[in-house]
Amino acid sequence: MSSKNKTEVLIDGKIYTMSGYESEEYLQRVAVYLNNKISEIKSMEGYHRLSADLQGILLNLNTADDYFKVKKQADNLEKELSEKDRELYEIKHELISAQIKLEASEKSLETLQEEANDYQKRIVQLETQLESLKNQKNTRN
Repeated sequence: MSSKNKTEVLIDGKIYTMSGYESEEYLQRVAVYLNNKISEIKSMEGYHRLSADLQGILLNLNTADDYFKVKKQADNLEKELSEKDRELYEIKHELISAQIKLEASEKSLETLQEEANDYQKRIVQLETQLESLKNQKNTRN
């Protein structure tokens, strides 16, 4: 198990010590995200008239909204990836089937070529016999 990291971060003008098993760089990125979100919310009309509790809730709601939007994107990407994996599997299956058919066709072609060669040899033999018979007939006459 990796050790816990501690780092000081600046959030909304205050220094906090954050700790976690993630890298210090990650913890700093979390703080930067929160600072950006706080700045975004503070720029909203009427923010400063809200109580501290409502300001905190607004921050939490906006952060949760970001989370659910990103989660939806991640879920959609996972679904797309799963679909692409399925399509790839089907294409591989089709490729294997085509290769098997190709091999069978090549064997069949080879067999037919051998038969054709045998028939050619047989034709030559028969033509030779026919020629021989013609010659024998001609010599008798």
